[in-house]
Order: sequence, then C-alpha cells, then structure tokens
Amino acid sequence: MKKANIASKFRFATVLGAAALACSCSRSGSSNDAASGPLAGKTVGISIPAADHGWTGGIVFWANRAKKDLEAANPGLRVLVSAAKDAAEQVGNVENLVVRGIDALVILPSEPAPLTPVCKRVAESGVPVIVVDRNFTEPLQTLEIVGDNPGFGRVSAERIVEALGGQGNVAIMQGVLCQVNTDRVEAFREVIAKHPGIHIVEDGVSDWSSEKGLRLMENYLQKHPAGTLDAVWTGDDDVLLGARKAYAESGRTDLKILLGGGGSKAVVKMILDGDPLVTQTVTYPPKMIYEAAQSAAALLSGDKPDAARIVIPAGVINASNAAENYFPDSAY
Repeated sequence: MKKANIASKFRFATVLGAAALACSCSRSGSSNDAASGPLAGKTVGISIPAADHGWTGGIVFWANRAKKDLEAANPGLRVLVSAAKDAAEQVGNVENLVVRGIDALVILPSEPAPLTPVCKRVAESGVPVIVVDRNFTEPLQTLEIVGDNPGFGRVSAERIVEALGGQGNVAIMQGVLCQVNTDRVEAFREVIAKHPGIHIVEDGVSDWSSEKGLRLMENYLQKHPAGTLDAVWTGDDDVLLGARKAYAESGRTDLKILLGGGGSKAVVKMILDGDPLVTQTVTYPPKMIYEAAQSAAALLSGDKPDAARIVIPAGVINASNAAENYFPDSAY
C-alpha cells in the first residue's frame, strides 16, 4: 500500500525539502545565516492527548518526530509539542501555547466540544488551525486531516469476507462508543449485509482496551464451541493483542482470521513473523499528526492547500508490505 502523500494536496514542493536546500546553500560560519530560512522566527504549536493507549502513543511519537525533523530542516523554526491527560488540561495547554506566541496550531482534540471555544479564539486571532482525526463542534479550522473511518470499516469487512470465502460466523468488538466507532461499525455491517452467508453472532464493547479485548474473547470462545466461530474483528490492534492472548490460552485452532486495525508495530511484527491467524491489519496511521505539522509549516511558508479537508484512506498491511510499514522505534 502506498502511504498517503499529504504534500501532494498542496501546490508546493515539501517544506522539508525546500528548507533543506536553502540551508545547504547558505554560507557556513554565520549564525545569522543559520537562522535566516523562510520560517525563521515562526512557531508551530502541536497539542495532542497524552499516550493513554497504543494509538495515542503513536501520536506522541510522530508529533515529536515532526518537531525534530521540521526544526532540523528549517533554521529558526520552533515546534512546541504539548500533551494533555484530559480535555481540561488540553484547553490550558492551548492557552499556554498562545501565550508563547504560536503562528500555527496543530491539534488533535481529546474531546471536540471542550476544545472548540479556545480553538475558535485562536482562529479568530488570525492563527491557522489544523485539526487532526476529529473535528470541532463548529467549522473553524483552516485545514482538517482525518482518517477514513467509514473506509476503515468497509475495508475490514471486505478482508474478512475474502478470508471466509463468503461463508461463516463473525464476532465483533466495538471501541469507545463515539462517532468514530459508529462510522466504522456501520460501514462494516453494511458490507457484511451484502453477503448472506456471513453472520454476525457477537457484538461486544472493548473500549479499545487490550484487557477488555482479552475478556471479550474469553467470553466469545466459551459461548461458541470450536467450529462455530470463524472470524473476530477487534477493530483495533491493541484490542487484538488481548484477544490473541485469550485465543492462544484456549488451545483452539479453528478460527480463520483475527483482524484488528491501526497498524501497530506489534501487530505488523506478528504479520512479519508469519502468525497464522493475524495475517493483515487495516491502517489508521498516527503519522497523520506528522503530516499535519508539515502542512502547518507549508501554510506558514505561504502555500495554500487545494482542499480544506484531507482524508487519509484506509489501506491494508499484509505480508507483501509489512516490512515497509514496520517502525520498531515507534511507541505504536
């Protein structure tokens, strides 16, 4: 699967490459020249949730990687990364970033409603706001970069349909009951409904928790003896790890596929290692925060996006492309 090229949505060569070229052409030995790039004196603020589970751990990793790469490529640019344990703390962090003098704000709101008023004030002050993954309660952003949640559900269902040959029983594990989860599950069910030979026999809530995934899987295996359950869609790679553990402890070998989602390094490694049950995963990359930070730098360079909303499509990681999607240093 080709990774989404966010830069292609802009009418510019990436700011990283342009700035690196400017840096290489500058005279050596001058500290003034070293900080005279097109973004010198500018500040990008990145506000994100703390790493309370695997995917947000990936967000934290890629936010800090964006800071490192952008500051290295753009002399004089500051990138400030701020993580919050909850919405109230994130509101305070955004206010603090404003006090520190940001020229652009990249934000993944932990909860859209509490973050909307403070981000509206930021936007009204003339600072561009790039929102990632989930939107505000009113349209105030300059640019929105999101994953394709309905596509995530559709692709997941299609992979299970193919693995089962159009016949079999499926159990699903929903995440936190929010709009992201609803979009995924509804799209999943729409695809399954087109295949009368496939039946959804269980539907539980994991809250995107590995521990709850383990308990749900234990319950599903107890209720459905060997030969009566063919696939489990956990909808999340953290949840899959718990479910995979429960399945291994059961000693059963009858499942045909266990499918998660997100593209975590742990699951990609399982694919690389040839796990017979975990042969693929559906992408929902935390790297979108990195792409958003690059987009913020591009905006500050004077480049404008061709679209106000960029959707990163859901793809599939399997044995054919797992190596290029394995980031062992990532938190996710």
